[in-house]
Amino acid sequence: MLNSTLPSTLQEILEKHNEPNAVFNALLPALGKELQCDRCFLYLRNPELKLGKITHCWRRSSEIPNPMKPEWEPEPESLPKEDPLFAAALRKAPSVYVEDVETANPEVVNREFERKNFGHRALIHSHLVWNNELWGILQPCVFGNNRVWSALDHAIVTELENQLPPLVAAYVQAATNQH
Repeated sequence: MLNSTLPSTLQEILEKHNEPNAVFNALLPALGKELQCDRCFLYLRNPELKLGKITHCWRRSSEIPNPMKPEWEPEPESLPKEDPLFAAALRKAPSVYVEDVETANPEVVNREFERKNFGHRALIHSHLVWNNELWGILQPCVFGNNRVWSALDHAIVTELENQLPPLVAAYVQAATNQH
């Protein structure tokens, strides 16, 4: 399944691995390096149970905060009101490319929420939708300075939004059906 949109390093990971955890563990570091990011994480969620957690995270260095938590947690009912990016994801709106958290439209980004919870300056809020349900958010980000996301960055993330959702849904279903 060759795909001209994805760099070969990413396409090879998707072709080599078929188990979701193996794909995510290999993909996030490669994606972070390809996009020249500081951190890349997956927030996965069970849309029926409204449970979520950051399951996988790659950081360029240990100075970059690690937002992972060990347990699946209920999504706060207030989250869509506090976080316009999460509200957009729940609406299954197109993914959001934020060049600068500090200057972004407050209807798109809650600057204080982002500062308090994530600390990044620029990010991609990539919505992973399967069977018309939001199963996850892929979030590459940059700390310390703004970032203009290139056409290639957009193409890579869009292709991953096409390929990752079935793996994300399978991972979440296996992980949360134990609850």
